[in-house]
Amino acid sequence: MAESEAVQQVSIPTERLFDPDIHAWLPDWLVPVWSFMADFPIVLLVLLLILSYGLGKTLQAFFSKGLRKLTSRTPSEFDDRLIEAVNHPVLSTVVILALLVGTSVLRLPEFIHNLTVRLLYTVLLLLWTRSALQVAHLVLEILSRNRHRFTIIQPRTMPAFDMTLKILVIGAALYLFMLAWGINPTAWLASAGVIGIAVGFAAKDTLANLFSGIFIIADAPYKIGDYIVLDTGERGMVKQLGMRSTRLLTRDDIEITIPNAVMGNAKIINESGGPWEKQRIRIPIGVAYGSDADQVMETLNAIALEHPEVIRQPAPRVRLRGFGDSALNFELLAWIDHPQDRGRISHELNMSIYRGFASAGIQIPFPQRDVHVRTMPGPTDT
Repeated sequence: MAESEAVQQVSIPTERLFDPDIHAWLPDWLVPVWSFMADFPIVLLVLLLILSYGLGKTLQAFFSKGLRKLTSRTPSEFDDRLIEAVNHPVLSTVVILALLVGTSVLRLPEFIHNLTVRLLYTVLLLLWTRSALQVAHLVLEILSRNRHRFTIIQPRTMPAFDMTLKILVIGAALYLFMLAWGINPTAWLASAGVIGIAVGFAAKDTLANLFSGIFIIADAPYKIGDYIVLDTGERGMVKQLGMRSTRLLTRDDIEITIPNAVMGNAKIINESGGPWEKQRIRIPIGVAYGSDADQVMETLNAIALEHPEVIRQPAPRVRLRGFGDSALNFELLAWIDHPQDRGRISHELNMSIYRGFASAGIQIPFPQRDVHVRTMPGPTDT
């Protein structure tokens, strides 16, 4: 019984890594040469290394000289740097492939053969992982320069996308590494999924701010330098737009830091948005009934045009909005360059209007009540 079990254990076949049928790859005229050289495996391995080194150098020369002649005609440096990133591991790749073929020729013991093949796989994987990281970073860098086409990829979002691509490339490399060494990745992937869920719950606020920051940069409801007003009443100039938060500087020189998750769900009034970064201010004025309406409009227009910070185009305008209880209600409309100067310019215009109306004899009414006292006859004395 013990003997039969021992026989069964010995008879179990094991898999030999990378043991191809070389004759099937070769042309018919080269098969006899290979069969003859297979009797001298060391010599054959040396010849393979010499030939692979020459082939690798030839391919490198083709990439560095032949393709560079074509890429030199383009104004972009992207293709030059791409060729450089891909050209670097070419020689090593050809030599490693020759070593893999030579390993199968040497007919090493199975354990040593498999260990050698896995080590060569690992070196090859490291070489191309490094090149893939360089190419990914290069592509992101080129895309970030075309902001008008790829608004989501900008210099300030580059670190997030760069880290994401690195994680994807390194994750794929680790997966291939486990396959090369005979490790079942299913259990590892399941563990990584559980860990990812735990980390997601623990850092859900941070992730919400991160994704909101990316979407804000992509959608661009506001940008650095814009003057915005939130639905909660905060207002100020956007000084910094980060991946986690947005910072506003108020007119009181107080910096407000607001998480991007809040900004992403808030109603925002961008006073610097629109066709141009200008804002219209409205100044209501009341004049007494009986005033010359044309004179009032001319005076207000002249006062607005005299102010150095009121834009000439579009020109300021005056509108008669209605008839109040004790005044004709006019409104001066004028454009200014910077929304944050609205309060100061409104003050200066109000001061100029008060002086101008006083000089022109235009009366500004104010609420007043007339009290009439009547003497009522009292009760007669009897």
